[in-house]
Amino acid sequence: MYYVQLLGFLAAVLMFSTFYMKNMIPLRIIGMASNVAFILYASNAEPKVWPLLVLHIVLLPMNFLRLIQMLRLIQQVRRASEGDMSFEFMIPHMKKESFKEGDVIFHKGDRAEKIYLLKSGHLMVDELDLALRPGEIFGEMGVFAHEQVRSATLRCKTDVELLVMTDKQIRQLYYQNPDFGFYLIQLLLKRFAHNEIKAVKFIAPPVG
Repeated sequence: MYYVQLLGFLAAVLMFSTFYMKNMIPLRIIGMASNVAFILYASNAEPKVWPLLVLHIVLLPMNFLRLIQMLRLIQQVRRASEGDMSFEFMIPHMKKESFKEGDVIFHKGDRAEKIYLLKSGHLMVDELDLALRPGEIFGEMGVFAHEQVRSATLRCKTDVELLVMTDKQIRQLYYQNPDFGFYLIQLLLKRFAHNEIKAVKFIAPPVG
């Protein structure tokens, strides 16, 4: 029976470790390993621990299903963004939102409390006549600006699906994951450079 006790301790350690994990995919994998260990422990214990056995038999396929859903979502965004997966770790923390053609995501002057990742569909920035394609992140400039307001109006050209993260979630991730802070700096610098190029093209006279 000694190995049964070891199984119980292993299952408990695995379950305990999930409370300290920050990335949802490893969390699901470790959670499934914990489920298996608890199932083996509960089924081999004398007498059998039926409530624990039934609980983890139910939790194991649930964890597996959530893992598959998360991997599929990441794969969809990878295809949409043409292989740029620097933001992959953000996806498990984002929530889906859907909009219809003609809907306005936000107006110029609105308070900026979210950043967005375009999963599918097309968007148009009214003031710049700029189209956004699937895989692009937007809205971060307003969130990190001092006034925290939107500088432009964003409208749906088609039905769209977005992945959304609130400013509170961003702060939590920033404190929990130092790599996220570096990613935000890179994202903002990239956006500044992109906007500067757009401004130069807009101001410069046509050649010829």
